[in-house]
Amino acid sequence: MNPARRKKLIIIIVLVLGVGIATALALRAFQQNLLYFFSPMQIAAGEAPSNRAFRIGGLVVAGSVQRDPQSLAVSFTLTDTLESVRVHYAGVLPDLFREGQGIVANGRLGNDGTFIASEVLAKHDENYMPPEVAKALAAAGKPIPHSAFKQTP
Repeated sequence: MNPARRKKLIIIIVLVLGVGIATALALRAFQQNLLYFFSPMQIAAGEAPSNRAFRIGGLVVAGSVQRDPQSLAVSFTLTDTLESVRVHYAGVLPDLFREGQGIVANGRLGNDGTFIASEVLAKHDENYMPPEVAKALAAAGKPIPHSAFKQTP
């Protein structure tokens, strides 16, 4: 093989390896930052990961909200009408957070089965239901408790 051809071959191999390594690193970073959505029914079935963050969504059960008067800590029960999960959160809740409201929370599952939220999300409109929550409620086979909720496409 002549030297010019060998040099071109080495350059091509180095470029292909570099692009391959860059793609693998980008995909790994992307995979680590994904937040999958799980419903309370899926968590009860053991489908949710115990070692990484994910999203949970459902309706806040009426009468379940308990606030700590000494701090911003709050705990409440989230349901998809079939299963329920207890959620603990320490922080400022969104203004539209209330019992019966559809919410989505980011966080991790604790050792005792409670969900430790790092963020609680409620949308800007009281007639809005997050699509993930609406889908989880529909998968549970139960009617959505509040007919005023509108699902967005």
